[in-house]
Amino acid sequence: MTLTSSPMDASIPKPAITLSLIEARVLGTLMEKARTVPDSYPLSLNSLVLGCNQKSSRDPIMELTEADVAGAVSHLKSKNLVRESSGSRVTRLEHNFQRGIGVPEQSAVLLGLLMLRGPQTAGELRLNTERWYKFADISSVEGFLEELQDRAVEKGGPLVVKLTRAPGAREQRWAHLLCGPVDESQFASGTILRSLDFSAQERIERLEAQVALLQATVNKLCAELGIEAAAPES
Repeated sequence: MTLTSSPMDASIPKPAITLSLIEARVLGTLMEKARTVPDSYPLSLNSLVLGCNQKSSRDPIMELTEADVAGAVSHLKSKNLVRESSGSRVTRLEHNFQRGIGVPEQSAVLLGLLMLRGPQTAGELRLNTERWYKFADISSVEGFLEELQDRAVEKGGPLVVKLTRAPGAREQRWAHLLCGPVDESQFASGTILRSLDFSAQERIERLEAQVALLQATVNKLCAELGIEAAAPES
């Protein structure tokens, strides 16, 4: 699955942690499943892949491979945003978003929904977060969004941005900045452009995912043979 990168507005500061599109989808999926299907959480890698690729409640729809997701998980673990849970024969994964990013629960919920469903109005966010967190009213949602938009630079800068009102729209939508600054032109028509052309960035991410899987295999084999694996070059 490939998404084309869009031009970015350098006037909007980047947050302290910048995610790839796939990392954002993986993180958002873990956040969603932790709240909506707690009995199945933490997730196995296979369940995580299925959650990332589901057709409902996702914008854009993706078709990620296990290697794509494994590579993203590896990067997120290095950023302290995902961790493996213990006590199971199958490796299971859980998010550490709220602590890793440093935001309250309500803000984490809003960011999770924006990562999964793309730009939304405050009203849409209040409705879509019902299964995650029940906000008292739209004003409460707007208050947390404004806090995220006004986040101090020393804390990493803004994490959301309020988009210009789309033609014919009654309300402005909000977008997250966890994947870097937003190109508002792609939302001008009110619908995110879904370009599935292969990009250089996606090819790099796919290769990195494959390397991560190979390294894990090598480490496992070395452990079984009782020899020390050579450290990967940085």
